[in-house]
Amino acid sequence: MNEETLIRYKGVEINQQALCVLHDVDFELHKGEFIYIIGKVGSGKSTFLKTIYGELDIAEGEATVLGYNLKKVKQRQISELRRKLGIVFQDFQLLIDRNVHDNLDFVLRATGWKQRSEIESRIEEVLQLVGMENKGYKMPNELSGGEQQRIVIARAILNKPDIILADEPTGNLDVETGRNIVELLKEICKQGSSIIMTTHNLNLLSEFPGIVYRCEQHQLQRIGES
Repeated sequence: MNEETLIRYKGVEINQQALCVLHDVDFELHKGEFIYIIGKVGSGKSTFLKTIYGELDIAEGEATVLGYNLKKVKQRQISELRRKLGIVFQDFQLLIDRNVHDNLDFVLRATGWKQRSEIESRIEEVLQLVGMENKGYKMPNELSGGEQQRIVIARAILNKPDIILADEPTGNLDVETGRNIVELLKEICKQGSSIIMTTHNLNLLSEFPGIVYRCEQHQLQRIGES
């Protein structure tokens, strides 16, 4: 396995509204890895992800994501960093006033794509990858939860990110649909994006193995591989 380190946290403390959420965090993500972060609701899983994409500051320690030092990163660099990350939210966050195609088109234009033909071809490509090639004309409210989540994943991979952060991506889905989503994420991982996925569905860990970290009592600790 290529041991290129994409994320390295050492002795990190993360606070939210002056309260310590996590402390003494040591965490590494290497190229090609699929990491699960498990733990109860409110244990700090989403908070941890927010520090990776610069939504929350690092209080103490050293933290590097894709070569960016999070302790010294400037606002302009955070935008650059986010372009190299794909983010999958539990609650989809699709733009409800436009169809699937235009949701994806919006992201590509916002991240600097200009060639119409390249935009169209990339949209077609990602929709095919997530098995939604015939749904470009649909509005988000015409799609099932599982279909919406596939579109969110399509949106996350548009710019071929090095890392995908998936925050409880199966949280609002039934068991079978959730399994299909994780299967899709594993497939994307094989194609070169490293993935960090938070979940409280422990059944997924045995079916789709990965490295496992647990959030508990203000700590994030690696507990092995599933």
